[in-house]
Amino acid sequence: MAVTDIEAFVHADGRDALVREVRQKIDALGIDYLYLQFVSVTGRIMGKGIPADHWESVAEKGFQLVYGATMNLFLNRHGDYLGYGPEAAELVGIPEPETFCQLPWDRRVARLWCTLFRNREEREDPGGFLTADCRGNLRRIHAEFQQTHGMHMRSGTEPEMMWLRRGEDGGPAGGYSKPYCYHIDQFESLRPVYMKVIDYARAMGLDMIQGDHEDAPGQLELNFAFDDCLRTADRLTTYRQICAQVAREFNLIACFMTKPFMGLSGNGCHHNISLWRGGTEKVKTLGQKQIAAMEAVFTYRTGGENTFMPDGDDPQMPGIVGQHAIGGIVKHLDALTAIGCSTVNSYRRLWDTGFWAPVFKDWGFQNRTTGLRISAPGRFEFRSVDAMVNPYLMAAALLKAMDDGIRNKIPCGEPEERNIYAAMEAGKQVQKLPMSLGDALKALAADEVIRSALPGEMYRLYHEYKTDEWERFMHTSTDWDLRTYLDYLP
Repeated sequence: MAVTDIEAFVHADGRDALVREVRQKIDALGIDYLYLQFVSVTGRIMGKGIPADHWESVAEKGFQLVYGATMNLFLNRHGDYLGYGPEAAELVGIPEPETFCQLPWDRRVARLWCTLFRNREEREDPGGFLTADCRGNLRRIHAEFQQTHGMHMRSGTEPEMMWLRRGEDGGPAGGYSKPYCYHIDQFESLRPVYMKVIDYARAMGLDMIQGDHEDAPGQLELNFAFDDCLRTADRLTTYRQICAQVAREFNLIACFMTKPFMGLSGNGCHHNISLWRGGTEKVKTLGQKQIAAMEAVFTYRTGGENTFMPDGDDPQMPGIVGQHAIGGIVKHLDALTAIGCSTVNSYRRLWDTGFWAPVFKDWGFQNRTTGLRISAPGRFEFRSVDAMVNPYLMAAALLKAMDDGIRNKIPCGEPEERNIYAAMEAGKQVQKLPMSLGDALKALAADEVIRSALPGEMYRLYHEYKTDEWERFMHTSTDWDLRTYLDYLP
């Protein structure tokens, strides 16, 4: 009888030793409770909690949870559960011991990421990898890319978000600071908040490297070092979890909504990506706090050959691998936008022109008016992505776009050095990105390459969830409708 995916995972070489090491951490740190976490189709952190006494049992058997948890267990606009009905089986989540990390805000609790599987007793593919697991999908897609091309993707994100005051009704009551970009005094006004974020982040393996005040009320961008794309996605998700906790401590709102205010910059999340050969795993010392987590939490991949570096006389033109990667990304920008700009509100950012959001399918060196820019030699900044993104889906989609570009040697053309609007006035023909969630979903449906980044059931689930979101919006009368049409006639 063939070994199932779940059996192979649980009995992988070296895992028993890691399970024992987690027990040693639990006992040494006084851990009482464990969060077993995974990520839903929209990027929410889901899972279960268990007393630490049961660690060994759950490490072997996992926990069970309804399949619909991968869809946030939400209802569609017709009142039916999204994705899976109540008759569906239960998934099995198996914790990854190497991801054990104590929560710095409550040292009695630790968290572990989990890989999701189909139930062991299902009639079809029992114990198989669950394709509704966006995190597991990224791991497998990245492994396939590495096997095919001998390269791996490293990524770094620029997570913009706003710290908003909380009103008496619990809702937002304006930004905590003034909308002055790069002003140290406004940055200083948020110092107690961002220093707490940084303390927690470093304790959970995020190598914080820089930060600044952006140009919207209460808007900060705090960056951490780039790494293997899966670990970067985990760290971005952890960063959001940290911000939510700090907001509770300061009675603020940690707002990752893409465009809470029109006429001001929205919350982007540019992805800086590169493809590498080789390199080594290095544990970074972030103070003395790594004792509160497994070594892998503090591990980063460094060194090796960056294949995007220029290899000719033009310092602005990437090497041939990078050129083909650009070709693939630009070719698939429409469908990629459905992943990077994943909400109805995302397109407020694209329509509010003049605030640095890209709306055109082109690329250039240090050109912020295009959907893709070379932000530095050897690094591409994918700009059609905002703070609401599911980073696991985004990384998988970018891998598929670059895979297509490299396999088929898709040319990238010449970089656009002009402001794209000036280039268009001069006669350049440039296509716009989809300008609504509905149009972006149509582009995704028509793009087999990017759809393959959502394998198995994932595309069906993503399409269903986001189509329902778009239909809910179209099914709603807004304040704008009332202001515009209440007295429209006679």
